[in-house]
Amino acid sequence: MRAVVALVFTAVAVTILLGGTSTAQPAAQSAAVERLPTPTVYLRDCGVCHGAEGRGTDSGPSIAGVGRALVDYEISTGRMPIPQPDSKIVRRPARYSATETRALVDYVAAFGTGGSGGPDIPRLDVGGADLAAGGEQYRLQCAACHAWAGDGGALAHREAPGLHRASATQIAEAIRTGPGTMPAFGAAALDDEQLAGVVRYVRYLNRPRDRGGFGLWHLGPVPEGAVAWLVGLALLILATRWIGEKS
Repeated sequence: MRAVVALVFTAVAVTILLGGTSTAQPAAQSAAVERLPTPTVYLRDCGVCHGAEGRGTDSGPSIAGVGRALVDYEISTGRMPIPQPDSKIVRRPARYSATETRALVDYVAAFGTGGSGGPDIPRLDVGGADLAAGGEQYRLQCAACHAWAGDGGALAHREAPGLHRASATQIAEAIRTGPGTMPAFGAAALDDEQLAGVVRYVRYLNRPRDRGGFGLWHLGPVPEGAVAWLVGLALLILATRWIGEKS
């Protein structure tokens, strides 16, 4: 009996040791990957298209002097790096940790510019921004492409993405830098106070308050008008039939 108990304890100990080793190895490998120097990460994932010094190649544009905001936007939304040089630039899961992203942003921002260049990452007081004014600016400047509810839409030869997954910082970065075919809105077009209002309104669109009735899945004014006409017409037909039966 003692021999059986000893064998059981030995088997359990070996299992624990092997399990600890197997789980420790991936963790060590992951830590080794995270410890790669930023220049190495850049050359591995970005330099093939953008060049060793960010001045562009036949496969990708120059990113020298674009500023921290655009680099942070592209990396944090997973649009960069793309799997292949001819891959479509769309939102994907972010590939890097927050620390790696900051390091890459600083590294790219310094290419040939001495640390200056395009817009910096916006720092805004979104919580205290004017929601109503932000909504007015959004409908004036953004709704034509991104739809009034922020769901995005198809345009000629391009597509405006939905906004619901974007963070407040990413929204502000996109407005200031104009990624892709989107126009950039500098401080002359939207000052920081107006920008904060737009950002707050876009975040509000994730969970809007439908005052006065059913929101109709936020499809827009056309479905609302159609429902009003259909419901009104149905009620009119029912009322006409009821009056006819009574008379």
